Amino acid sequence: MDSEAVVRAYYDSIDAHDYETFAGLFTPDVVHERPDRTIEGRDTLVSFMRDDRPNKETSHELSRVEENEESTVAEGHLLDADGEEMFAFEDDFTVVDGRIARIRTRTR
Repeated sequence: MDSEAVVRAYYDSIDAHDYETFAGLFTPDVVHERPDRTIEGRDTLVSFMRDDRPNKETSHELSRVEENEESTVAEGHLLDADGEEMFAFEDDFTVVDGRIARIRTRTR
């Protein structure tokens, strides 16, 4: 999978609660830097998304996914179960050999 496909699969697997596919998208030592915390390691990230997210009934509406020389950037909106926007986000992905090694999330 190319970087853009990996990034799109990231959001698709979260929204579908498909944590087996989700886990397969990462390097073992992935780091996810979020505004509220930093999550280190694939198993910890999968556990957080599956069990500990504050709101699991959400979906991601992507407005842009773009590869550049250093990373793949995705912009969009997180929607609640009723389709209402919770916030806008920008995720900056580092993809190495078809696996996500780092995510930096910014929210607006």
